[in-house]
Amino acid sequence: MTRVTGEAADELRHLVPDVETLARRLATADYLVDEALATSMFLSLRLPQPLLLEGEAGVGKTEAGKSLAVVLDTPLIRLQCYDGIDAAEALYEWNYPRQLLSIRLAEAQGTQLREQDLFGREHLIRRPLLRALEHPGPRPAVLLIDEIDRADDDFEAFLLELLAEAAVTIPEIGTVRATHPPIIVLTSNRTRDLHDAVKRRCLYQWIDYPSPQREVDIVRRRVPGASPQLTVQVADAVSRMRDSDVQKPPGVAEAIDWVAALTVLGVDELDVAAIDRTLGSVLKYSEDQEVVRAAGLEQLVGPR
Repeated sequence: MTRVTGEAADELRHLVPDVETLARRLATADYLVDEALATSMFLSLRLPQPLLLEGEAGVGKTEAGKSLAVVLDTPLIRLQCYDGIDAAEALYEWNYPRQLLSIRLAEAQGTQLREQDLFGREHLIRRPLLRALEHPGPRPAVLLIDEIDRADDDFEAFLLELLAEAAVTIPEIGTVRATHPPIIVLTSNRTRDLHDAVKRRCLYQWIDYPSPQREVDIVRRRVPGASPQLTVQVADAVSRMRDSDVQKPPGVAEAIDWVAALTVLGVDELDVAAIDRTLGSVLKYSEDQEVVRAAGLEQLVGPR
């Protein structure tokens, strides 16, 4: 495990001396955390160790990485994973046009090029992982590896060196090791199980749906112009949707979207008519909308 040392470590300790301070600073960035998540994020800074966040879509996993970068006042470097992603998209690729230009210039000048002349750092196109490792500091960058479950097993294996040693090996150059090891946050919607080797190298935290009151607090911070009564009603309605038979339960992100849409329409109090007009803001699959409508939209408002 590569540690953050020197002035960078002292700065991090000064910024976030304890779990409570980190939670307060995250709240100033409009990201509310419970004690378990705040503790995991704090430990990922202090140990340091990559943090793997799993949970349903829309519960705030990606926002955790973004908010951490805001709190630490350091760059956020994001890698969005997808099926088929490889080193060329994630780490580096060679700048072939520049290499070809170097070859033609050498031919015109009658000089002999060596292999290292074509495969040096000046010919690299740096992708997110390499940019995070080469970040000059003084504070480490936050590297957000988003939705790693969308990538395949080979990509997980490729990440192991980075997660364990804050380093990567480029065959033509050698091992590139971070001077200021990045703070690494990985997220997963758990569409598949990640390999044990990845989990062993990370702290792990499951993020569940927030309590209704915490969800109200989150929504009010994100949509400050919303009616207080509306935010309470939407949090309750969303909670009822999660308890129903929908296939894709709405997350906090959808609750925020819904309140924002209702506020734009001038709605201060949730009723059946308002739900009917804006259901697409909170449920993004027609099958789930049919389930909710079949149960009766009136079931989403009023006493349980």
